[in-house]
Amino acid sequence: MATQTLKASSMNAKEVDNKKSSKELIVRKEILNSPFTVITTEGRHFGVMGEYRITKEKSSRKAVEEELENMTWNRIVQVIMILGEMKEKLNK
Repeated sequence: MATQTLKASSMNAKEVDNKKSSKELIVRKEILNSPFTVITTEGRHFGVMGEYRITKEKSSRKAVEEELENMTWNRIVQVIMILGEMKEKLNK
């Protein structure tokens, strides 16, 4: 009769955290003092306001943050339109 032994799996907190973060599908990073958030998924990054995507995908989070910090007329119009849509949803 063969004897089987079970190895105890011991992981320290850092190893557990690394495994957890490697399985995380979406990472959200809020931009301080703004209504914007940078979403990272599958190595791609883009900016959102609420549930509305407002930037194209970029290869770095820093590039998205810089784009969101640059307030152009286009960005101002985007924000106003999004706020209007959010208001309409609340009134329904």
